[in-house]
Amino acid sequence: MPRILGIDPGSRKTGFGIIELNNRQLKHVINGRLMVGDGDFPDRLRQIFEGLTDLIERYQPDMVAIEKVFLHKNADSALKLGQARGAAICAAVSQGLPVSEYTATQIKKAVVGNGHAKKDQVQYMMSIILSLSDPIDEDAADALACAVTHANFAHVSNVKSKLPEGMRTSTRRGRYGR
Repeated sequence: MPRILGIDPGSRKTGFGIIELNNRQLKHVINGRLMVGDGDFPDRLRQIFEGLTDLIERYQPDMVAIEKVFLHKNADSALKLGQARGAAICAAVSQGLPVSEYTATQIKKAVVGNGHAKKDQVQYMMSIILSLSDPIDEDAADALACAVTHANFAHVSNVKSKLPEGMRTSTRRGRYGR
């Protein structure tokens, strides 16, 4: 059963969620957020790196899915978010884990069916998809949604790899790629 760590990076709080994929069944393992506060920025990056490294060592995920940076109106915020993503990616890569990246639109479309869904819709769908009874923090819900998105993409890729060569291509050229 592969374990997928989803990460919703942030420079003050970074959401995380781990799921297990068994065939098409998804099982919740853990979720939460790393609170790194308002201190010195390099120290916050260290806390993200160390917190995720500890999480990876403790729960042994097989792969990581992380949300891509989207364009902010504020360049300083975008740079800080990018650096927080970098710290998170470095934590995964330093533990030998493959990292996949998804846009917020891809994630929302995969779990809600609408690429412009609101945060509360993502939270609701994560509680339904993963059969969670307790409320989920929005950062953790976004991280779980990232992991679920990766599980969906991994399943589709696995199915496509088992198709005959002529059926693997886009259907835009006609039925079964002909």
